[in-house]
Amino acid sequence: MIQLQFPDGAVRDFAEGVTGRTIAEGLSKSLAKKAAVVRLDGVMLDLDRPLERSGRLEILTRDDPALLETLRHDASHVMAEAVQELFPGTQVTIGPSIEDGFYYDFARDEPFSLDDLPRIEARMREIVDRDEKITREVLSREAASARFEAMGEAYKAEIIADLPPGETITVYHQGDWQDLCRGPHLPSTRFVGKAFKLTKLAGAYWRGDHRNAQLQRIYGTAWASEADLEAYLHRIEEAERRDHRRIGRAMDLFHFQEEGRGMVFWHPKGWTLYRTLEAYMRRRLDAAGYGEVKTPQVLDRSFWEKSGHWEKYRPNMFVCETEEGEVLSLKPMNCPGHVQIFKMGQKSYRDLPLRMAEFGACHRYEPSGSLHGLMRVRGFTQDDAHIFCREDQIEEETERFIRLTRLIHGDLGLHTHHVALATRPTERVGTDAFWDKAEGVLLSASRKAGVEPVIAEGDGAFYAPKLDFIVKDAIGRTWTCGTLQLDYNLPERLDAEYVAEDGSKQRPVMLHRAILGSFERFIGILIENYAGAFPLWLAPVQVVVATITSDANDYAHAAARRLRTAGLRVETDTRNEKINYKVREHSLSKVPVIAVVGRKEAETGQLALRRFGSDRQTILSLDVAAAQLGEEALPPDLAGDSEASAPQPQPVLEDA
Repeated sequence: MIQLQFPDGAVRDFAEGVTGRTIAEGLSKSLAKKAAVVRLDGVMLDLDRPLERSGRLEILTRDDPALLETLRHDASHVMAEAVQELFPGTQVTIGPSIEDGFYYDFARDEPFSLDDLPRIEARMREIVDRDEKITREVLSREAASARFEAMGEAYKAEIIADLPPGETITVYHQGDWQDLCRGPHLPSTRFVGKAFKLTKLAGAYWRGDHRNAQLQRIYGTAWASEADLEAYLHRIEEAERRDHRRIGRAMDLFHFQEEGRGMVFWHPKGWTLYRTLEAYMRRRLDAAGYGEVKTPQVLDRSFWEKSGHWEKYRPNMFVCETEEGEVLSLKPMNCPGHVQIFKMGQKSYRDLPLRMAEFGACHRYEPSGSLHGLMRVRGFTQDDAHIFCREDQIEEETERFIRLTRLIHGDLGLHTHHVALATRPTERVGTDAFWDKAEGVLLSASRKAGVEPVIAEGDGAFYAPKLDFIVKDAIGRTWTCGTLQLDYNLPERLDAEYVAEDGSKQRPVMLHRAILGSFERFIGILIENYAGAFPLWLAPVQVVVATITSDANDYAHAAARRLRTAGLRVETDTRNEKINYKVREHSLSKVPVIAVVGRKEAETGQLALRRFGSDRQTILSLDVAAAQLGEEALPPDLAGDSEASAPQPQPVLEDA
């Protein structure tokens, strides 16, 4: 007999080998019809899988959010069956669920086209309507290998050959179709539903290795309901409209090219945006008591060996050799260099906390296939800083950092969705008492800063827990921007110490912290958050003075000079084009303010101001316009006591 505890706390005895379906039927006929899988002590199992041990049992229905991953996995199987029915001779390889969807990699001589996707979708709907029963079969390694070889599925046979000894090998049948899979799966194809859509085609190497055969990947998305699917497709459409790569080209901000993979070529307007953000961050850090430093780009291999990065991070480092036999590396991170500065001269407990900041340019090797615009690059600049402190200062410094991070994210138009406390991983150093103390300090500091962190079990670094700051953008996407990590390890490895009050030598605690993460990625997030329509203080070009007739050219240049004296970034447009053409062109470039001038404005010393996203014009004198726009264009830290104000609301964006 086995004992099963239900969510309401009730405990019942069952014969060993009972299935979730049998239990559901005994509880309720309606539950039995809706039951999809069971969860035993947190582990998902097929509804017809025999239960062989006691534990806490939950019966999940198709609409349970916890089943979405399983539903998507089943959708990938339905897609694979549809592909093999429509395109005989196609081999299936791997087809997992992923965030927001699924994919399957296929081996086929003929390439798929986008025109094939509607056909595949239609066949998938037919398979759902067939209500094909899904069943699990356990096979020996030899039997499984022989079966898939006989089916002509060479990739599946290779997977089987590489499975570790003793691995249970399972095949799932879906009507007459079958696939090698661990499961679990839904009871039948009917449970998948029809809230799915195939989204794109891509190439993929077998097992991610460019030396292997190239496969064809079909991506799709699947949801529990049509409403969820429509909402997702709308988000995707909006995300594509906001794609920072497209907007970056349209606004002439930056570009990439093959000769410098993963390296950004910043154009004047993009670099203006970058420098504006950097200047804002520098002022915020100065006010928060950070001293700015600069450390070398290239350091000797022996240095990275001592810090531990050579052993753990070597594949991601750019390494070179000199004619003198030196082995050097571009720095992948700034922290070891900051320890060297800390070590210069004797430090006392009175010197702590010591806050050290650097806009540090780092380089890390990322596979070319993973590069993605500004979001994933090989060369980047971190808004990096390290706080060297005593143990009794950790809580106060953490609280200060949380408040500063939330303030900066709010200034930049991003809402702090939540703060995650990443706790001890399975593989870690230090005692349980150390981890209890370190996690407790971060939890207490978060609460003092008015934040109740979400616990991310096991996501901490191997040497200490950390806080991750998750922000939400204008269309509801979340991004990890900002982190704080406790580090007792690096000061030990690099022999950093200070003189304690009792005269003894002690190791400082090192707090690694960043607020933006990297300027490149954060600017990509900002571009997409605002869809390129930046608030006035961030906009690369804040005002364009555009003429209606050539009679106003001299006045346009004079007006531009006056606006520049108010601190504004201004361009003039005196081309021999119609004003509607000029307005449209600058609106497509997301210029916040277009100041239209003609003969009348030149004679009266006025400007006709037109805001991005609006057809209305406001007539102001040049001096009033300069004063108002100059004040509006002040960065948040210069515009007043933004720390005491509420976070900025999400931007409301309009197309021109």
